[in-house]
Amino acid sequence: MVPIREKAARDLLDFYIETGVDALVGEEPINRFADEKPQVIARAVPARTPPAPEQGSGPAAATPPAPDEAAMAARDAAKNAKSLDELRAILNKFEGCALKATATQLVFADGNPAARLMFVGEAPGRDEDIDGLPFVGRSGKLLDRMLAAIGLDRSAVYIANIVPWRPPGNRTPTPQESQICLPFILRQIELVDPDVLVCLGGPSAQALLGIKEGITKTRGRWFSFQTGKREIRAMPTFHPAFLLRSPLQKRFVWRDFLAIRKALDQQ
Repeated sequence: MVPIREKAARDLLDFYIETGVDALVGEEPINRFADEKPQVIARAVPARTPPAPEQGSGPAAATPPAPDEAAMAARDAAKNAKSLDELRAILNKFEGCALKATATQLVFADGNPAARLMFVGEAPGRDEDIDGLPFVGRSGKLLDRMLAAIGLDRSAVYIANIVPWRPPGNRTPTPQESQICLPFILRQIELVDPDVLVCLGGPSAQALLGIKEGITKTRGRWFSFQTGKREIRAMPTFHPAFLLRSPLQKRFVWRDFLAIRKALDQQ
């Protein structure tokens, strides 16, 4: 009969063989159950000195505020603007929207601040980012032709966007970016105080008028908008950029512009 200790040792060796243990790793055995542990001497590593900032480099960029905090800051800043010039200056200093860091410049507005008709789009594109004016690219030229068709030009209207900075790659602004910028465009509308407000595209209509339906169902319909001073008429219509992609829809916008012209003539 094999002693129990010998059998246990053989079983252990068989286990080692089955698991691939077939060689020793040291010349001398080490008692892993000993009280004293082998002393490990760590090599001293010299402390690293942070690299000095390059000459002319500015301070590290501050962490942008959370969207809710940025929206609250925008509301507080926008309500302090007593004029459009003050609002532009406030926007130039505002750091709550990350789009400012990637845009070339602020795209505030174009046209006549005393106009009775105001257009609001969604965000500037590449051409607008370069020129610093809204609707100066292909869609802007189409808008100019649409205005001319009802006897108007930029001297008779005021044009702005929900978001005054170009999103990278002309992408659609995120809901957070639009919400942060919303207090500024609301104050801008309040300061202009037009008789008629036209929302160019679904995002503008949804942000300003609070409608949930798509632009196809809402374009050409009249809505009420509170400027902060009074209630005015507002109409959503297709964005000129959409018309460039879908020229057959121009006939519907022609009807919308005729209704806008009629509303101005009746007031």
